[in-house]
Amino acid sequence: MWREEDNQLVREFTFADFSEAFAFMTRVAMAAEKMDHHPWWSNVYNKVTIKLTTHDAGNTITDLDRKLAKLIDTLVA
Repeated sequence: MWREEDNQLVREFTFADFSEAFAFMTRVAMAAEKMDHHPWWSNVYNKVTIKLTTHDAGNTITDLDRKLAKLIDTLVA
């Protein structure tokens, strides 16, 4: 589940292996590009951490972050 932390929505995802994690990141990247709203994220092997905040709104959580979080949830394989 997403949690609010330091004015960000944060969630960690764990996959079977690096390939699955990277495929997920690719799906998220395409969706984020269409929304013109890009996450901060990190990837180590099968784990992906995503943080969402809106820089243009003073690094706070906005409806755009919540919308992208919901979309990301649908992209989890």
